[in-house]
Amino acid sequence: MTESTSAVASPIVRLPSVDSTQIYAARLAAHGAPDGTAVVAETQTHGRGRRGREWHDAPGSSLLLSVILRSSLPVARLPLLSLASAVAVAEALIAVAGVDARLKWPNDVQVRGRKIAGILLERRADVIVLGIGVNVMQPDLVPELDAVATSIAREGGDTDREALLSAVLDRVGQWRARLEREGFDPVRARWTALATTPGRHVSAEGVTGVARGLDSDGALIIETDAGATHVLAGDVVEVS
Repeated sequence: MTESTSAVASPIVRLPSVDSTQIYAARLAAHGAPDGTAVVAETQTHGRGRRGREWHDAPGSSLLLSVILRSSLPVARLPLLSLASAVAVAEALIAVAGVDARLKWPNDVQVRGRKIAGILLERRADVIVLGIGVNVMQPDLVPELDAVATSIAREGGDTDREALLSAVLDRVGQWRARLEREGFDPVRARWTALATTPGRHVSAEGVTGVARGLDSDGALIIETDAGATHVLAGDVVEVS
């Protein structure tokens, strides 16, 4: 294990292998690690995404990152950090990797409709652990993921993981600060500008209709025949 410093996240703990950067970061947080501490691993043996899904990686092929956030937001507003982080990752991919990153509600980052990055937000006592995984170097994916996922390499982008790490940490810091200082409106506006979900006919958590955007709590507004419904969490599927 080595430690280095960054203008945004200090220290950065680098690991050749770990069960999960989320678990490791949570342990550090429990022992008083400061706000902004980041854990980066070359590979994870038990990586996971939202809703307990497994995250598979080949060593050195992905950006695997967890950041400790000791946020000033009220508890009820902490989930908005997930949307702010999605904006941050998309912007970093656009700026550094040169790929056309877009957002699918709530926080999937996609290129050409295929997932390139995932975000996991977990609350541990009074601390948030933000997990970010980006497919970087993979030239190929397993058959079951080939149609739904992609990587920077597959999209012909810049695969410099250090540059991407720096950009992600920088943008997360910026958008987290704006959320805490200015509220959700700037995040919502930028998320909407980057998102593909609004205007699509979708189904989420048993609700089917046209996605209209986000409400003030980050919920997806779906216009149905019976009126607008606000979906707080779940997976969105486009329907014909």
